[in-house]
Amino acid sequence: MPMGHTATAQAGSGGLTATEHRLANGLRVVLSEDHLTPVAAVCLWYDVGSRHEVKGRTGLAHLFEHLMFQGSAQVKGNGHFELVQGAGGSLNGTTSFERTNYFETMPAHQLELALWLEADRMGSLLTALDEESMENQRDVVKNERRQRYDNVPYGTAFEKLTALAYPEGHPYHHTPIGSMADLDAATLEDARQFFRTYYAPNNAVLSVVGDIDPEQTLAWIEKYFGSIPSHDGKPAPRDGSLPDVIGEELREVVEEEVPARALMAAYRLPEDGTRACDAADLALTVLGGGESSRIYNRLVRRDRTAVAAGFGLLRLAGAPSLGWLDVKTSGDVEVPVIEAAIDEELARFAEEGPTAEEMERAQAQLEREWLDRLGTVAGRADELCRYAVLFGDPQLALTAVSRVLEVTAEEVQEVAKARLRPDNRAVLVYEPVAPAAGDAADAADEATEAAAAGTDENEEAAK
Repeated sequence: MPMGHTATAQAGSGGLTATEHRLANGLRVVLSEDHLTPVAAVCLWYDVGSRHEVKGRTGLAHLFEHLMFQGSAQVKGNGHFELVQGAGGSLNGTTSFERTNYFETMPAHQLELALWLEADRMGSLLTALDEESMENQRDVVKNERRQRYDNVPYGTAFEKLTALAYPEGHPYHHTPIGSMADLDAATLEDARQFFRTYYAPNNAVLSVVGDIDPEQTLAWIEKYFGSIPSHDGKPAPRDGSLPDVIGEELREVVEEEVPARALMAAYRLPEDGTRACDAADLALTVLGGGESSRIYNRLVRRDRTAVAAGFGLLRLAGAPSLGWLDVKTSGDVEVPVIEAAIDEELARFAEEGPTAEEMERAQAQLEREWLDRLGTVAGRADELCRYAVLFGDPQLALTAVSRVLEVTAEEVQEVAKARLRPDNRAVLVYEPVAPAAGDAADAADEATEAAAAGTDENEEAAK
């Protein structure tokens, strides 16, 4: 049986607890009981994302996420979806720069099914992986790229800004979606080697949260996962460290058929898992986190030069995080007008810092967001995996709220003054061009959606 220990509730954890265990093959297991509702969440994080890819094979991590739903030794075709949904559960998977995850939320009495399904594809996917499934999912991913990136207004903004913010050769220079050329170049043997290298139990963390019996759950995990062999050939990810400040403003102007002019910028900010990153999160919340924020009030409400304005944080552990600014202009307003107003607000914030009221509101906003995630079985399972994979300690997920509340106004002002500067940003300016005949009506319909998308689209694009 697995070895492990039981955790007592830590200060600042809100009474939440988690137990940690490790199988002989290296699989880390985290369990958290929650008998409020009769459901259980299973979350499996593999320590592999687009930062592990090499030049010429970008997009392989995301492609493999799709291949994981194409069948395994005992589950053919779309069987994984059919079995989970037939049992009343939900499921999906996502890929980011730093991980690939798979998750199910099940009625509690169907927990064993979800564990068996995840173990079967971890242990036997290669027996079912063939040219047909490879070609099928290659086409799916290419269509996803067309639909979410290439053929929508501002769709390639995340990809362009990432390439600007991280220099050529940096592991975060390309996004998880990958390029069309690299997707075409990927071979079946590439996929098989990728699986052998990264889809091993000692490169994964499994969390189970909800209405569970821990002893029975561990017995099932040992039964289904315990015989899967470990693999020791994984290369270390390339170094993602960079200087704190870019040292100059990097700028690209994009002329496309978009509904309105847009200004987007990515600021280099502290790595996730640090107190400075929490301070940066609070700074961006005060400045651009919602309709009560400074930038929204200035541009949308007061000046009426923009129809949407947001400032959010893309947290990254293996490289500097990105502060993501996204503004869609109003009418014929020129981008320099918007940019001057933003720089004025950032300079004033760096000089004065947040007010006591702004700090209280920003901390309450982030606290609510954290509690919303930890308050659901699926959200808590995901956060436990995240802290285990990226920071080595799942218990940190249970005290994240208290760390945000400990940050001072002085720390928020300090990180803003040091990082939210013109010489520490990559800038993307969209200038509309006239649509081709027949496209004008479609562009008008898309304007409202694109303007309202805000910074959330960029976090989703990283998955």
